[in-house]
Amino acid sequence: MLSKLKNHLDIALPFLRERKLLLAVSGGLDSMVLSDLLRQLNYEISIAHCNFNLRGNESDGDEDFIAQYAEENNLHFFVTRFDTETFASDHKLSIQIAARQLRYLWFDELLRENNLDHLLTAHHLDDSIETFLINLTRGTGLEGLTGIPHQNGKIIRPLLPFTRDEILAYAKENNIRWREDSSNASNKYLRNKLRHDVLPLLKELNPAFADSFRHTLENLQQSRSLVEDASVLVYKQVVSERENKKHFDIAKLKRLSNYKAYLYQWLNPFGFTAWEDIYALADAQSGKYIVSGSFRLLKDREVLILELLPEGLDKVFEIHYGQEQINEPISLSLSITQTINKNATKKSIFVDNQLINYPLILRKWKDGDYFCPSRMNGQRKKISKFFKDEKFSLSEKENAWLLCSGEEVIWVVGHRADERFKVRGNTNTILKIEVL
Repeated sequence: MLSKLKNHLDIALPFLRERKLLLAVSGGLDSMVLSDLLRQLNYEISIAHCNFNLRGNESDGDEDFIAQYAEENNLHFFVTRFDTETFASDHKLSIQIAARQLRYLWFDELLRENNLDHLLTAHHLDDSIETFLINLTRGTGLEGLTGIPHQNGKIIRPLLPFTRDEILAYAKENNIRWREDSSNASNKYLRNKLRHDVLPLLKELNPAFADSFRHTLENLQQSRSLVEDASVLVYKQVVSERENKKHFDIAKLKRLSNYKAYLYQWLNPFGFTAWEDIYALADAQSGKYIVSGSFRLLKDREVLILELLPEGLDKVFEIHYGQEQINEPISLSLSITQTINKNATKKSIFVDNQLINYPLILRKWKDGDYFCPSRMNGQRKKISKFFKDEKFSLSEKENAWLLCSGEEVIWVVGHRADERFKVRGNTNTILKIEVL
């Protein structure tokens, strides 16, 4: 196994030879074997262990065992303890998910603070098979059927070509000590049930199941690569990007032989899960949208718009007397002038400075807001009705700012001024406000 791993690392991961590596060590069979193999091959490694405090004395015994191993082999050793149950309860997570989040956050911190290049974990082929089966039972796309990736950012898994049986045989041949995790014997978790009940049956049906599965994974990974290549080419034809938003042309999308597959490929990285709702969005009424985490997919007339959810809808900004410019949340200049530019664009207004109260307020609109739009002879109009008449999209409504004097709207910034504050014949001081 040593020579087989060496060949694998030389061909697939040659850059590791010159890197500083952090090895995640639980004390179990897999991580202890990987540690031994990497030491035999003279890689520069440090080891890190998480004590999740879930198994009492057994957890402490694992920590002591690895500390002794690190001392005996002159390895730099990092260790931390977590109150996993409290973290899981506070964040409404399962114990498994909580432990995963805790350990990878800590590993990332270790890499950054100690100038280490990569984190190595001891996942192997059986782990990849189990992941495949878990995703298969829950329902998944092609990416869920390609097993565990060899590399994910700074995380690398050198043992993925090897089975658990190969690892066990190496450990016995080389008298490697390891600790058994008693929780691995329980069928409480789906992964353990697959490991104890399903995998042995598959290997019984086909003694060469591991090799067959390895080839299947390779075929699926190649198919996924083809899908990704096609996805990139079609993306350029259907999607345009502007102002940090992605616009999906619905007409072009629907001309594709299977536009749903492309939408899944493009949107899955943004955390969307309500796929049937997303597919229906192409035929939905304008203004409908689907939210996922911090992203939104919005139907806006003939396009679907992928954008970050707007922030600060309830935030208020003040402009004080004498202030000549602001840069947040938008850039405005304020200056006293003697004349009015009759050819001014929507980007600037001229108001009677004596009719306004400071500080001026810059905020988003809310239900009930109204103003007296210019050129309407002082008639009141709700801001919401103004948006509707001007055919504002949902995104345009959310991005609109109101400049106010107290509760009265002076300007829907960049769109329409309020008649009540306009310059008249008896105006003494003219204030020009302009979007920069």
